Amino acid sequence: MTTILRDPGFHEPTDEDDCRRFGYVCRTHDRPYRHESCGDGPHLIALHCDEHGPENMWPQPLMLMFLAGFDPPLSDEQLTWVQEQWDADD
Repeated sequence: MTTILRDPGFHEPTDEDDCRRFGYVCRTHDRPYRHESCGDGPHLIALHCDEHGPENMWPQPLMLMFLAGFDPPLSDEQLTWVQEQWDADD
């Protein structure tokens, strides 16, 4: 199972942020996360910004990859928005 972490202590991104370099970090295995290649077992994934450190992912189309493990769960409105964004990128 893969869980995407949100935390009140993480940076909350805004439209004014000009962040350019991000990566996913698996907190379980303490290394970069690349499609479950960081190790076996459950994964706790956090977005890491070079400028702000851990950052909340909210919302973005990649959430559809981890829908069952997303914590907190997406509301119906958020899921609809994410699906619309995903479809718009096609």
